[in-house]
Amino acid sequence: MSDDFDFIDSYGEAVEVKHENQLPENDVDTALNVGVIGVGGGGGKLAQAFIEQGYNKTILINTTAKDQPLGLEEAHLVLVPGADGAAKDVTIGKKVFSDNSAVVEDALRTKLGKVDWLIVCAGGGGGTGSSTSALSGVFDRYLASVQAEGSVIYVTTQPTAQEMLNSTIRENAESLNTELSDRTQIVLDNEKQVQLLRGKVGMLGMYPTANTTFVKLLTQVLKLADEKSPIQSFDSKDLERCLKTPKRMFLGSTIAKDTGPNLGAELYQNCLRRSPCPEPKGKPKTGAMLLVITPEMAEDPEVSKHLDAAVSYVGGRTETLFSGVYIRENLPGLVAILALNGLD
Repeated sequence: MSDDFDFIDSYGEAVEVKHENQLPENDVDTALNVGVIGVGGGGGKLAQAFIEQGYNKTILINTTAKDQPLGLEEAHLVLVPGADGAAKDVTIGKKVFSDNSAVVEDALRTKLGKVDWLIVCAGGGGGTGSSTSALSGVFDRYLASVQAEGSVIYVTTQPTAQEMLNSTIRENAESLNTELSDRTQIVLDNEKQVQLLRGKVGMLGMYPTANTTFVKLLTQVLKLADEKSPIQSFDSKDLERCLKTPKRMFLGSTIAKDTGPNLGAELYQNCLRRSPCPEPKGKPKTGAMLLVITPEMAEDPEVSKHLDAAVSYVGGRTETLFSGVYIRENLPGLVAILALNGLD
């Protein structure tokens, strides 16, 4: 530095200036710097599950305070003026968001600060959540303004079969999925989630349990990509390649007690069945198979052979497959997590 300006160093190193309303950093350690947004009542409840798992950089956007989840701190809530709800009318919801886009964009900057990725949660069927696409430009501008390295991942819910009998709910949900069809989008099938959880939890706890289960599943993908493996790592660049693949994304998981010769087919089929997402269609552009095994499995050459075959089995069903193998003590079996991206 020139002697004319050497006095600046005497005042110490530069520090990042944070807005007084900025939310604290996430407590959960993941490979990506993530912020979470919940839009509408259903999206807000799903976003609350992220908060409970340590995603402090989470805000809930709504057109009414009446959908605010119980126990939510006010710092996480962004109330958009102009309507007391959207009455399941997407036209109203989109107009309110368009008229108040500056309110939302300002909240992103002041509350989230800088993040690289946004996970946007929205419930299909309602007027507010189904209007989420009206905010897509706001989310993109925010990420560009903070020079983010990532993009937006949309997580939407599909109403149950009973709810879809209502034409307004069905049309709202279909509209949301159509408008986000070219973006990275994870669809959660509420009908499938209800069937998977029926008999395990009561009706009151059905959707909170479903939300928490999904958030934990996604979190494991984000965490494993931040972890070194003595066998094979699925790193952050692999994860980013998957998440930047546009169109539908599928997530599923399973536990295998038997690590025999049919392991690949068993893992793949059970991940499809035991997933909150609709069954995938078409050949994925990218995918990831993450396997978590015990130290005993890692030492067994026969198991190693079957693991290689399992990865190859899944790899043959995707254009590009990334994989990772991690070791944990005290597992109930081999844990597999499957991600498929770029689905129709």
